[in-house]
Formats: sequence, structure tokens, C-alpha cells
Amino acid sequence: MSIQILIFQLLNGLVWGLILALITIGLTLIFGILSVINIAHAALYMLGAVLAWVVIQYTGNFWIALVVAPLLVGVVSVAIERVVLRTIVGNFVLSILATLGMLFIIQDVVLATFGGGLQRIATPIRGAMPVFGLQYPYYRLFVAGVSIATMLAVWLFLNRTKYGLWIRAVKQDPQIATAMGIPVSFVYMSTVALGGILAGLSGVLAGPIVAIEYQMGLKILAYAFIIVVVGGFGSIMGSIVVAILIGCLDGVFSVFFSASEARVVTLVLVSLILLIRPEGIFRPRQEAVV
Repeated sequence: MSIQILIFQLLNGLVWGLILALITIGLTLIFGILSVINIAHAALYMLGAVLAWVVIQYTGNFWIALVVAPLLVGVVSVAIERVVLRTIVGNFVLSILATLGMLFIIQDVVLATFGGGLQRIATPIRGAMPVFGLQYPYYRLFVAGVSIATMLAVWLFLNRTKYGLWIRAVKQDPQIATAMGIPVSFVYMSTVALGGILAGLSGVLAGPIVAIEYQMGLKILAYAFIIVVVGGFGSIMGSIVVAILIGCLDGVFSVFFSASEARVVTLVLVSLILLIRPEGIFRPRQEAVV
């Protein structure tokens, strides 16, 4: 086995891990604020990729799709929050059932509207650059850069803005936050919208790398929830670290095993962390932190 092949797959795994991190940051935010397990979040990743493909069909421009598709997914997320999530805030079991139903509804709507065939988005950035003696695609490096920049922007938003302070206050105690004049309802809605935008963005970025079809959200569902659980419910840093770890392990194991076998081995190994630290690797012993 060539060391170059291993490095290439490790880089692919890192890029995939960063995409997973974008997905799970939104999922973690929604759980941290609403205490809702939003299974429909996986469908929003799929919806981002599908809407990007549709926008490109009409405009022929990937860069327009990169902006428009995540915003449209954010609008869909607000509708889900208004109609479904706000009625089940804090209800753990009901949130699983309701959002699972939403996932299948979104899938069926996409299937009925756009069909079940596989679609592809042409790579918007062609060419490759030398990395450790390899010719690594510029587009994948672009995906890594956008993902890291987006995560940094989310961190700055949560820790350096008034709205981020509101989110953290509502996380600590919604009743006290209400008494202090913080619009809790708006915080719920904007948090879900932000999570949807991040999921949609991850779908657009993944579009030129993976096949686009109505069930692609189901393929990342197990990844997303294992990442959130192992990282620690409510811990954004935990989600990022575990997502990158899973991506890199998946990339390395794909050198030795088939894609499906590599996925199973990766998920089993990461899940073993829960035997050592059941509350997640980044979750404090008493409460999760956003």
C-alpha cells in the first residue's frame, strides 16, 4: 500500500469530517436550546443539495446556489420550528417521533417533485494542487476552507454578539431569560433557522462530491447522532472534534476495507468511547455547554 494513497484518503476523510461538523453544529445548537432531538435535520442536508442542483439548473451558476440554497433551507427550518418544534419543546420522546415524521415528509415531497434518480453537480473549481506529493483537488480544499471559516463565524456569533448572548442565556434558563426581556420565542426560531442554514450549506458543499438523491439524508443520520452523543449533548466543540475524528478514521479505514465496512468499523470504534465516558467526551459531568 502506498503512503500517498493513505494520505489522500486521510485528506478526503478530513474534508468529509468538516462537512459532518457543519451538520452536527446545527443539530447540537437545536438540542442545546430547545432540548429537541431533530431527526429531520438530516433531511435538511439533503434538501440543501437538491435545492442547489435545482438552482444550478435554472441559473447555471454554483455560486448563486451556494448562497440561495442554504437560505431556502433556513426558511424551511423556520416553518418546521413554527409548526412542529415549538409545540414539543423539552419533550424528548415526542420530538423523536415528530421529527422522524418530518424527515419522511420532506423525503417524500422531494421524491414526488424531483424524482428518485441520482443527480450530480459539476465541480465548480477544477484542477488540483500538490499536497505531500499528491495532486489534491482544489474544490475539496475550498470545502475545507469554507467549513472552517463558517465554524469560526458561528463561534464569533455565539460569543461576541448580543444574539449569541441571548442564545446562551436561554440555554441556561428560559424563564429567567424571559424575565430579563430576552425574546425567547425569537431565539428558538433563529436557532433552528441557523441550524437549517448550516445543514443546507453542508448539503451544497457536498453536492459536487457525492451523488444527490432523496435518501442521502438517511446515509448521514447515524453519523450525525453518534457524533452528537459521543461529543456530548449540547457541546459544539465536542461535535466538531468527533466529526473530524470520524471523517479521518473513515478515510483511513477505506484504504483497508470497502466503504460500507469502513463505515461500520469507524462507528463501532467511536461508539466504544461511550463505554469510557457515557456522557460524551466534551460534556461536563453535570450539564452540557453550548
